Amino acid sequence: MDISHPAAGWDSVGEKWFRKTQLYTEVFDQDVDLDNYIVAGAPYGGALALHRDESKIQAFRAQQSSKPSIDIYSYAGKQLKAIPWDKGSIKGLGWTEDERLLVVTTDGTVRVYDLQGDFTQFSLGNGADNYGVHSCRFYDHGMVALLTNHALVSVTSYTEPRPKLLASPPDGEIHSWAVIPPAYTLSRSVEVLLSIGQTIYVVDPTECEDRFLDIGPFSHVSVSPDGACAALYTQSGTAHVIASDFQQRFIEYSSQSKIPPKYVEWCGRDAVIAWEDEVHLIGPDNASATFFYDGRVHVISEHDGARFITNDVCEFLERVPRATEEVFGAKTESSPASILLDAVHQLEMQSPKAEDCIQLIRPNLTEAVDTCVNAAGREWSVHWQKQLLKAASFGKSVLDIYNSDDFVDMCETLRVLNAVRFYEVGLPLSFAQYQRLAPDGLLQRLLSRHEYLLALKIAGYLHLPTDRIYVHWACAKVRAGTDDETTICRTIVDRLSGKPGISFEEIARAAYDEGRGRLATELLNHEPRGGRQVPLLLSMEEDELALDKAVESGDSDLMYTVLLEMKKKLPLAAFFRVINARPAATALVEASAAREADNALLKDLYYQDDRRVEGADVFVREAMRQPDARTAGDKLALAARILADAKEAALEVRALKEAAALLRLQEALDRDLTEPFTGLSVNDTMFKLIRLGYHGRAKKIQSEFKVPEKVACWIRLRALVAKRDWAEIEDVAKSKKSPIGWEPYYNLTLQAGNPRLAAIFIPKCTGLEPGETVTMYEKCGMRVKAAEEAVRLKDADAWTRLLEAAGRNSQEGREIERLGQAVFKR
Repeated sequence: MDISHPAAGWDSVGEKWFRKTQLYTEVFDQDVDLDNYIVAGAPYGGALALHRDESKIQAFRAQQSSKPSIDIYSYAGKQLKAIPWDKGSIKGLGWTEDERLLVVTTDGTVRVYDLQGDFTQFSLGNGADNYGVHSCRFYDHGMVALLTNHALVSVTSYTEPRPKLLASPPDGEIHSWAVIPPAYTLSRSVEVLLSIGQTIYVVDPTECEDRFLDIGPFSHVSVSPDGACAALYTQSGTAHVIASDFQQRFIEYSSQSKIPPKYVEWCGRDAVIAWEDEVHLIGPDNASATFFYDGRVHVISEHDGARFITNDVCEFLERVPRATEEVFGAKTESSPASILLDAVHQLEMQSPKAEDCIQLIRPNLTEAVDTCVNAAGREWSVHWQKQLLKAASFGKSVLDIYNSDDFVDMCETLRVLNAVRFYEVGLPLSFAQYQRLAPDGLLQRLLSRHEYLLALKIAGYLHLPTDRIYVHWACAKVRAGTDDETTICRTIVDRLSGKPGISFEEIARAAYDEGRGRLATELLNHEPRGGRQVPLLLSMEEDELALDKAVESGDSDLMYTVLLEMKKKLPLAAFFRVINARPAATALVEASAAREADNALLKDLYYQDDRRVEGADVFVREAMRQPDARTAGDKLALAARILADAKEAALEVRALKEAAALLRLQEALDRDLTEPFTGLSVNDTMFKLIRLGYHGRAKKIQSEFKVPEKVACWIRLRALVAKRDWAEIEDVAKSKKSPIGWEPYYNLTLQAGNPRLAAIFIPKCTGLEPGETVTMYEKCGMRVKAAEEAVRLKDADAWTRLLEAAGRNSQEGREIERLGQAVFKR
């Protein structure tokens, strides 16, 4: 255990202190000579990708495989995966923020690998296959490729890659280049810095701008992780650190070396220049520090520092955090936090000086506790973490009021960090990196390494959901399990039963992707959500099972989705056979077809199911929508033919035949006469014919369609009244009998405004109430005739009313009075 004073290994660079922490030793075997490898490291202490440098001649070693590969290691030197490689020359090797490896080949093919070796790929296009890729630069969520014709191709998303050309740079040799991620540019578009001639050009999607420098050409261009600064290294050995917008120069540093460096990288916001075994750190005010190594060193930038990788050691260089400097710094021995740490030391020695220390810093005790807590989080040594937390605990115990939330959180965080920093896991996260990565991101990295037990412990410790961990374990089990499928299914179900939020659909999909269809089906039976089962069953071609699951779920949308998919795949007859055994599915198909007026599907459905009445109904509905009478008649005839063998539908068959005959007759009338008849009922057709004067044709329709005589009489009366054919109505009045009686003639004629003719029918009306004839004559305006009826009926009240209405002194009144004198004597 390293219990040396934390400040013992600090290096002063100007006014800033830097510390280099040894994370792991004996990292790589001697068989892996890093001098012969291209090394790319994932951010936040992620994995390392090693690929043999094709430009270097290597000594033959019998124990090594001659087949090229990309080897993935942890920072502790544990091999995570070996990816065989035979896809051509690699022109770019990088990592995404979520630890996926990017491999770019000469022809512009980009493969995106996870730590298990599974990959997706896409092509850069835009001429990459013709001209070839020269080099690549990567950032958290995207990349830019430089083609040999100097075209720049940008990809801003790996999940939905849409490679696009940036603006064209000017002619000239490109000595070096770098990218500024979109998150750090004013335009929110990726920008590329190109060293051409003596200057730097800035290229974005729309334009290329010259920054008018005269200190180039630059053999290296590098942008800081926060996008704020750029380091430009000239071929003469001078490094310039400037603002990335080229508005300010910060540092000009001469390396005194004529050999070009291997790396120009960053330690947070401080530039790092590395040769084979020598590293220069350029701090503020042109100050610098130099570090020497026994072998080849590789530099990997982080937001808060830089990692140095050799065959023997993995180290982390960073600025000393403010809280750490305040506790351990040489100039801060009298700081409250430093005194509080000393108080704990005195307390452990049972010295009374501990109380003196507390009394000395009592006014600043809260600040001292907070500083010790923060410093503990920034410490790599477990011993000093504990000492600082003891100091914070001692300090807060003295305070009357102190919120311990930050203290508790820091204890949890350090327990997690120490667990993942352990060499068998090999995730050397700093506190700042852990904050950026977040617990969910850390759990994902553990899952990709199959560290399930540790992930479960961390998730439980931090009170995070564990369903994702169990599902990932189960997916790995079905992919790599060597047991038979029944055993694997039982193992997974036994382990996951009762766990909340478990998605068996995701596990089943993993099994199906591995070619284990039966296992996938068995696993799906344990998925409680039908909506998750059905899509996978469809992709597995288990359509009928998918339909059964959709029906069980009661979700009509889900059923509809399955039915649409099946209808696309199956012949219609087979489709109907499937749904006929499932009434709910049949009802949904029927309702959908009716809603969308898909009559063809309805006809086939009803025919297949021998539902004659419903099938005939479809033809009837179609007939009603036909503008052409002949077509409508044909469809009605088809409907009648469908129902012909159905004994219970005799009435409907007769009605359909009559409707078809009526349409044919109306078609003939439309053709012969000037006015349209199609669409009218039998009664309306007769009415219109009589009104137009075609009594014979109307009589023929009455006979053909067996219209009752009473109905025909009503139609004839209405038509004659509508036509105002008073002479014809008067001829009818000469008849002795009427099938409908004579009151309709009186009422309709009177309503049509012919009281004289209406009065003719009053004597012919029979079965009237006493005195009703008086009223009828009165409505016709014949008061004298009404008075005669009143006298005949000896109705004195009616006679008096008529007399008063006519006026006693009028001629009509005197006539009425005369009629009543003999009967109604005063």
